[in-house]
Amino acid sequence: MSDLMLTSETDEDFSRARHRALFNEVQHFLNPDEATLISLSDIKKLLKPENEVYKGMQTIPVKLIVGSEGRYNDFDNKFFPKSMHLKTRWEHIDMAHINDIALPPISLYELGGVYFVRDGNHRVSVAKAKGIEFIDAEVVSLQSEIKLKPGDSLKKMTKQVINYEKRVFYTETGFGDVTDFWSLDFSVPGQYDVIYNHILTHKYYINMNKTKEIGMDLAMQSWFYHVYLPVIKVIDKYKIMKYFRHRSKSDLYVWMIKYWDELKSKFGENMTLDDIATPFLKTFGESPLRHLKNKIKGLIFKKKNKKLKLN
Repeated sequence: MSDLMLTSETDEDFSRARHRALFNEVQHFLNPDEATLISLSDIKKLLKPENEVYKGMQTIPVKLIVGSEGRYNDFDNKFFPKSMHLKTRWEHIDMAHINDIALPPISLYELGGVYFVRDGNHRVSVAKAKGIEFIDAEVVSLQSEIKLKPGDSLKKMTKQVINYEKRVFYTETGFGDVTDFWSLDFSVPGQYDVIYNHILTHKYYINMNKTKEIGMDLAMQSWFYHVYLPVIKVIDKYKIMKYFRHRSKSDLYVWMIKYWDELKSKFGENMTLDDIATPFLKTFGESPLRHLKNKIKGLIFKKKNKKLKLN
């Protein structure tokens, strides 16, 4: 095959991949985050891996490569190129594939059963565009008990982590059996640790004036009925959930308790939950109309940012 024909083929391959990225963007216009390549940094914040283990050379299914350490803004969630400045490097890799030239292995991090590119983003992009199923890689594993699903967006992976944290909390504490309440749900990770610390603190204060220390089960019951539910009643009374779309009542419990503690430290311990409800709404609440306006502004801002990057 002549050099001219090869150049024409690689140009067509890149144009096809670029068009697929544009089509993917259009499909996810209202939810652009779903078409965004996942950042390793974001997943490390979610899973908090403690150890690294060098796994050496492996043959990895390309479909399990879901993100990147540093080039997550250059490719979409399917690793299609988002910018024309990637064209030259992308086509060089494509030409090597066409000519059956062996390329060096890429470098990957494994975390949660999926993979993130350390080095070799263009090679992964070309492999995905050409339907290549496996790729050689040098792998470093970041240890985590949580397993992620390839193909999920960051939002869905976050939900997986939250579900995992909920299972661990309910299993290790027996909270559901003790309180008969199974709807302690959150929209962000890390909150079950906060709840556990609230219960421990509540247990400590209860036992301060007792000769016989109460156990964890009684402390959980007491916290649930005398701390958690009173906050939920105030949330319902003032219809606070109306101003916090996509959040849970348990989210609001954590935020209101924190806000309440801050106000009591400034204005005294006589501040009640009813006293803080209105200022909490004014400070942090978002009306449905304001929510819609902010969402539209966010989409416009992302579009402007993208145009600036392309220019």
